[in-house]
Amino acid sequence: MVSTTPKSIDIPLRDTDEVIELDVEHLPEGEEVLTILKQENAPLHTWLSLGLEYYKQGKVEDFVKIFASWQTDANLDYPGNEKDQMTALDTLAAYYVQQARKEKNKDTKKELFTQATLLYTMADKIIMYDQNHLLGRACFCLLEGDKMDQADAQFNFVVNQSPNNIPALLGKACISFNKKDYRAALAYYKKALRTNPNCPAAVRLGMGHCFLKLNKQDKAYLAFQRALELEPTCVGAIIGLAILEINNNGAEGIRKGVQLLSKAYTIDSSNPMTLNHLANHFFFKKDFTKVQHLALHAFHGTENETIQAESCYQLARAFHVQEDYDQAFQYYYQSTQFASPTFVLAHFGLGQMYIHRGDTENASQCFEKVLKVQPNNYETMKILSSLYAESKDEAKRELAKEYLQKVVEQFPDDVEAWIELAQILEGIDIQRTLAAYGTATRILREKVEADVPPEILNNVGALHYRLGNLKEAQKYYEASLERAKKEAENDETYYNAISVTTSYNLARLYEARYLFDKAEKLYKDILKDHPNYVDCYLRIGCMARDRGQIYEASDWFKDALQINQDHPDAWSLIGNLHLAKQEWGPGQKKFEMILKQPATQNDTYSLLALGNVWLQTLYQPTRDKEKEKRHQDRALTMYKQVLRNDNRNLFAANGIGAILAMKGYIREARDVFSQVREATADMKDVWLNLAHIYVEQKQYVSAIQMYENCIKKFYKYHDVEILTYLARAYSKAGQYKDCKQVLLKLFSMSHSYGFQARRVAPHDTLVLFNLAVVLQRIAMQVLRDEKSNLKTVTNAVEELKTAQKYFTYLSKSGDRMRFDLNQAAVEARQCNDLYSQAQYVIQRARAQDEEERALREKSLMERERLRKQLQEEQMKKQEEAERKSQEMMERRAQFKEKTKNLLVLPELPQKRVSKKGKRTAKDGEILSESESDGEEGGERAERPKKKKRKHYDEEGGKKQRKRSRKGEREGEEGGRQKKKKERAPRKKPEENEPKGKFKSRALLSSSESDSDDDKNRAAAESGSDKEQDTKAASKKPSRVQLMDDSESDSDYGPTKTPPDVDINSSDEEKTVKKKRRTRIASDDSDEESGGGAGSEGETKASGDEGSPRRRSDSEAGSPKVGSAEESGGEEARSSDKEERAVGERQGSDEESVGQRSGEEEERFDKDDGDIDNAEAARSDDDESD
Repeated sequence: MVSTTPKSIDIPLRDTDEVIELDVEHLPEGEEVLTILKQENAPLHTWLSLGLEYYKQGKVEDFVKIFASWQTDANLDYPGNEKDQMTALDTLAAYYVQQARKEKNKDTKKELFTQATLLYTMADKIIMYDQNHLLGRACFCLLEGDKMDQADAQFNFVVNQSPNNIPALLGKACISFNKKDYRAALAYYKKALRTNPNCPAAVRLGMGHCFLKLNKQDKAYLAFQRALELEPTCVGAIIGLAILEINNNGAEGIRKGVQLLSKAYTIDSSNPMTLNHLANHFFFKKDFTKVQHLALHAFHGTENETIQAESCYQLARAFHVQEDYDQAFQYYYQSTQFASPTFVLAHFGLGQMYIHRGDTENASQCFEKVLKVQPNNYETMKILSSLYAESKDEAKRELAKEYLQKVVEQFPDDVEAWIELAQILEGIDIQRTLAAYGTATRILREKVEADVPPEILNNVGALHYRLGNLKEAQKYYEASLERAKKEAENDETYYNAISVTTSYNLARLYEARYLFDKAEKLYKDILKDHPNYVDCYLRIGCMARDRGQIYEASDWFKDALQINQDHPDAWSLIGNLHLAKQEWGPGQKKFEMILKQPATQNDTYSLLALGNVWLQTLYQPTRDKEKEKRHQDRALTMYKQVLRNDNRNLFAANGIGAILAMKGYIREARDVFSQVREATADMKDVWLNLAHIYVEQKQYVSAIQMYENCIKKFYKYHDVEILTYLARAYSKAGQYKDCKQVLLKLFSMSHSYGFQARRVAPHDTLVLFNLAVVLQRIAMQVLRDEKSNLKTVTNAVEELKTAQKYFTYLSKSGDRMRFDLNQAAVEARQCNDLYSQAQYVIQRARAQDEEERALREKSLMERERLRKQLQEEQMKKQEEAERKSQEMMERRAQFKEKTKNLLVLPELPQKRVSKKGKRTAKDGEILSESESDGEEGGERAERPKKKKRKHYDEEGGKKQRKRSRKGEREGEEGGRQKKKKERAPRKKPEENEPKGKFKSRALLSSSESDSDDDKNRAAAESGSDKEQDTKAASKKPSRVQLMDDSESDSDYGPTKTPPDVDINSSDEEKTVKKKRRTRIASDDSDEESGGGAGSEGETKASGDEGSPRRRSDSEAGSPKVGSAEESGGEEARSSDKEERAVGERQGSDEESVGQRSGEEEERFDKDDGDIDNAEAARSDDDESD
């Protein structure tokens, strides 16, 4: 296209250099110019210039003629004619596209689009990739709507060649906006605006729409304002501002928004968006005439289906409010056809129209579409839940519950939602229903501050009645009646009807509480005001029936039939009266009467009752097998028909199981009964039928268990029928004693309940016959059992007599319809025969009892003899043990007596020469003459510290010798002193008082030449003394060792010498002398006072030859006597005499010690070994010395 408009256009003349100059402002007629162009064979670009000038001047027809004629008459013989050809084709195609956009006629529009397509195709053949050509083609594809991807590809091609091409950028923005990519669209608009800041207002308008979709309303408002500043007549910007004002700024914003809409309508009264928004405004103003006028103009003024859908919606809701539901339905439906899937308002309105028409299925579909787009829409969930609540589909009812649960969670104060939820839950969960009603009543009282409607109070009372809370139910019924009485002042008819319903419910409650007089009075009061209330007649009849007044009950039921001849409940109750009297024929006719009515031809209760009638006829004895089979088939047909109408009817399934059992299909019948019991455990008949099946299968234990469980579960402890079944099962199982107990219970019940225990009274001959049979069987079992004792046989004979009496009575006065009287007579004779045989059995039982008694007495005597023998043996053992214990005590006493007077041989005190080798003695310890006198009377430790022993060789030099014994100590030579810090404190012997009396025992060797055996024996005898001193070992030791002057050098070590041997004497003088060991052991009586020492300490003490506590005679002088010396008296001072006496006694002492028991020797084996080792060590020392 030409970018600048010349003031004149020159048409060159053919074959000359002259031109015809045409002023653009005064162009001649189009036909004249077209003739000149054809005659002069003007070049194509001249044709294009003149055609565009005509278009600019509004002469569209001339423009079209010129652009449509150039192909045959234009001169194309010049450079660049291809581009002019393409431009001519694209320009005319663009014109057709523009005209098609404005055209409302679909056929004309389609024709224009076809012409444009043809022209663009021709242009493609000339120059395909020209940017202007591609832009025009892309806009055309974009306008068609279904070629958006093709348009996007062409825009992308242009943008790739020229990134700042504004038409391509705007095209990309438009495509992104339609694809809901608002951020990308906004980016393209911004890029176009940066490329050319002087873009038209349409660019700002597009940016405003993008900001609005991105929820940036402030920026959208600014964009619309800027567009309006650039182009004051921009209707799109005005409408955008109007919508923002109306939505955001309350009353003032609505006023401004309406003013802007009015301005837009003034600028362009045909703009469909303006018309729709004005229609919406006038809808809220309730000016429905203007709404219809504006919406219709908007609908006919556009081809955009989205705008048309909104126009139809405005029309539909205007008709909806005016209650013109047919017109509303039509426009709602038309709106849904035009609307996009996200425009759900039309579906919401259409769903309401379907509800008005009663088409809940289509209504549900409409609201489901709304909920799909807006999942949490409050109103939609409420409406859908109400629709689903009435559905028979369990899944939809569950959905209704879920939706209402969401509603009350979002809006906890919505009373209607709580009531709806309660109504849905009434048949599912009574407790939750009561909770929902409780919440609704609380909201009404606290939030709404309104009174609770009587309907809710009545419903709550009915729920408490179903739960068995009769007093609570009565309270709500009375409150409902009181509230309805108050509300009746405003609407008497409605609330009186509610009062009647509540009164009937209250009467039912009185009935349940056994207040029959109050209930009957209420029923009759209702009948006074409402004589056609059939249910009241039926309830009064039922109460009469329960009182046993059958004929009165029948009269009340017939009164109900006079009001409604086809009332199924009345016919059913009359039929049940006949069935209770076992009048099967009349009862059958009553139920058939119900099925003859068209409204109740598939009545489940009647079909089931007829099936039961045919089933009962099968229990009547008959020999006609064909008739029995025919009745079975009829009953089975009825039960099947019930299941076709109600596939969950457990009673029909139970009946089918009974028929199968009668046909002999026991296993299949058991499967049916088991499935029924799995479905419900509250059906008594199925428990009984299962027990019957077990009896038929001879599984008597299972049958008995099932009967007993049925009795416990349903509290049928006094049910005659079930007790009879149980007795039969016991009889089949051979448990006649249990069977007898059950039958006797029937008689005890007859005495307790009198006439009410029907078929249980003693005159009931069937029970009496059964009891007689059981007594007879029990007697037969006892009499046939050879092991029965006399008491059992006697009782059996008595029961046999009773059975004979019963049979005799029944053979004359029995019920012939229940059993054969001749059979009773036969049983009586059999009882008589058994009784005659019973005498032999009694004698046999008596003999067996006497024999058993004799055996028991003999057994008792034998047990008594064995018991006495056992006692004697035990006494002997006890006496023997006591004797042995006494002997041991006597031996112990003798041993003590022999050892208590052994002498203590003290040494006279000598003048102390040296302070070395001091020893701390315990209380009561007597030191030998080689011990230090400075230590007597002092406290010594329980175990002396171990020290290394020092020895002198023959030349007088020192040498050390290590000992392998645990109790070895370190010695010193006689002339050395120890360090002061190792020396124990010295005490005067006079300051230590003796702590107790000392008794001693001495084991002395007889000569100096004793062998090692003598030493070991002495050590063993010394070690065995520990039996008496074991308890005292843990206390302070009181036993001391006395070494006389006849001991050898081995007992003193190299640091000490015997008392009579000088330290410098020759080897001949150091001969080994005879050993004597004297032990002084405290008595048991002295052990508590601190007497006795452990044998281990004694052994160590006797083996410490090198201990510093021993000194030679030359060092210590005469030994001093400690506390033991003071207590010894004169005996301690006559040492020589007593040494001889002790030597004489030694043999007897050794003999006494040798007689110790083996048990004592074993207890002290360890200590004896220690003593032996100590003696062996001394021998080694002696040899080395």
